[in-house]
Amino acid sequence: MSSLPPVLYHYFSTPLPYARTLALQEQLHAIQLQHRRSSGTHRDILLLLQHRPVYTAGRRQVSTSPEVEVEAKRLRGIGADFVNTLRGGETTYHGPGQIVGYPLLDLGRWSPPMGIRSYICNMQKMLQTHLLEAHGIRYISSEHTGVFLDEQTKIASIGVQVRHRFTSHGFSMNITREPLAWFDRVVACGLADVKAGCIADAVKKDSSTITVEGEIEGLVERFGRVFQREMIKMDVNLAGIDLMGAIRAVEEDAEGAGGWLAGPAR
Repeated sequence: MSSLPPVLYHYFSTPLPYARTLALQEQLHAIQLQHRRSSGTHRDILLLLQHRPVYTAGRRQVSTSPEVEVEAKRLRGIGADFVNTLRGGETTYHGPGQIVGYPLLDLGRWSPPMGIRSYICNMQKMLQTHLLEAHGIRYISSEHTGVFLDEQTKIASIGVQVRHRFTSHGFSMNITREPLAWFDRVVACGLADVKAGCIADAVKKDSSTITVEGEIEGLVERFGRVFQREMIKMDVNLAGIDLMGAIRAVEEDAEGAGGWLAGPAR
């Protein structure tokens, strides 16, 4: 393990609204930047969560174009939110049954500083390692970013943003079959010949034992291993710490929110 400070991680047990979580990333980014400038004692963070059903458009798309507006109206009509983002990539889906990871890291902490390409490659390696070690699931090499089980089946996506050397957005991986019907309603990531896959369909054992919560410990361990960082579980109940307070407020909001539509049948 390197001499770099540990990464604090937190798993939200209640699915979060996407826009509220996006605002949380912005808030944590500002706190990290302020602490780095004032004292150099800023924390690196890994947020793990599920989202309430949402389709997001990446910065490759023009958010005000008539086509995107029509698409947003259609997708809201089946019970999902639609949000424009500044991450890389095109339209994708997030929702229950899928792990989303938001690493908020200072890439300048590595020596030499880690570049964006290396960061994405490490994230992809982490996901591939988890699938192979935890479930014996083999993947193929692809010219596209993400993790593919074969040329037509994508199980994990990556889309990141880096500002002031701090990362935001991150990765998603389908765990149960629940996200698949939602993915069927879009051309995810602009890949017309590719469908979404999930761990539950790919495992050789009883898929009823596959849960999002069951993946968290293994993902955290492999994230730390690939990025060579110690991982420490965050105590969001600590008083007087701005990072913890921001995260705790979002979690409390999610716990008080109502349900969502069941969504499309598969």
